Amino acid sequence: MSHLDDLVTRLDGTLADADAALASSYPGDRGVRQPVHTVYVPGDRYTADLVTEWSEDARSVLALHGRSAIEIAEALDLRPSLAAEVYDRVTAKLEREPIEDLRIDFEDGYGNRPDVDEDAAVVQAARTLAATVRDGSAPPFRGIRIKSFEAPTRHRGLRTLDLFLGELAAAGRITDGFVVTLPKVTSVEQVAAMVTALEALEEAHGITTPVPFEIQVETPQAILGNDGTALVARMITAGAGRVTGLHYGTYDYSASLGVAAAYQSMEHPVADHAKDVMQVAAAGTGVFVSDGSTNVLPVGDREAVRAAWRLHLRLVRRSLSRGIYQGWDLHPAQLPSRYVATYSFFREGLETAAARLRAYVHGGDSSYLDEPATATALAAFVLRGVECGAVGVDEVDKLAGIDQRRLAELAKRKVAEPA
Repeated sequence: MSHLDDLVTRLDGTLADADAALASSYPGDRGVRQPVHTVYVPGDRYTADLVTEWSEDARSVLALHGRSAIEIAEALDLRPSLAAEVYDRVTAKLEREPIEDLRIDFEDGYGNRPDVDEDAAVVQAARTLAATVRDGSAPPFRGIRIKSFEAPTRHRGLRTLDLFLGELAAAGRITDGFVVTLPKVTSVEQVAAMVTALEALEEAHGITTPVPFEIQVETPQAILGNDGTALVARMITAGAGRVTGLHYGTYDYSASLGVAAAYQSMEHPVADHAKDVMQVAAAGTGVFVSDGSTNVLPVGDREAVRAAWRLHLRLVRRSLSRGIYQGWDLHPAQLPSRYVATYSFFREGLETAAARLRAYVHGGDSSYLDEPATATALAAFVLRGVECGAVGVDEVDKLAGIDQRRLAELAKRKVAEPA
């Protein structure tokens, strides 16, 4: 054995534990589609017709205040050519798949009610969700938000979770795309407790596949602990592989830092700081990061609706440009601006990203010298556009000279079908 072989062997042994820890803590992309938004609806207002109703309401407000690509360009200050590219795609999306991710809410959106009332609402919601999963009308992603594991609401949250999982398990409808949202997390121990709770409930109800959950970052304690560490990073580890997302809570978080109500926003500096920490904590772990919501709703007369659309579009585009590809929507009239913002973002970047991918894969002249990591990011960008419906597979083939399978391979993802 040469001196170099001997050195390599020694260092392999020295770094074995560090290598294993890195692979365990930072497994990389999960290889699955991330929804562009999460829609929250109070648990007692969820019905089997909800997706259809949101579709109809969204298309109605679009027909009233943005009847054509020209009107949308005017309403949202878009280039007419860009508005023409996205308008028909958005209207098709609103009809085909208006809600990508649905969260049936038994926390703030539902409030505190007598146990008998919440029990009945939980059972009804679970049975309705099971029926829509069975008949194929459920959104591709769906789940439930329970009350927090803070002492005053812990029992009620567990009771709701037990009832909901029990009903879904009995119907055999805990399937891919289902997730539980744990709100107002203030300690690493609450995340570990959620793992314990899910393990116990899975055993009680005969659930054989681990149920994943999301952490809502709504308190300063989740960002900075009293020991000076970023607790959100430790929370991901405490989730034992079950944590799939970190969701920023715009208003709870801002309020907890003393930000006046008039200034609470997704773009406030305290929000940016929290989301920066979330992104760094989640990087390489396979955990998605989601922005929050705006409570300025597109309701009222044309001027009010269009003003709210412009605000929403700007905030969504801002999140996308910062690498946060998901947010919350609270009202059907926010769907047009959500999809116009999202589709325009991917359409604007498509030609350049595709040209760079073509040069990377096939060679040829390019003003960019892209490395493998950048090629992965380019492919992931284009693939996100395909998955949400902003970009067609045929366009990618024409512009980049690669099919969807090769695109997914470059993005280090599983092959996904277009939305």
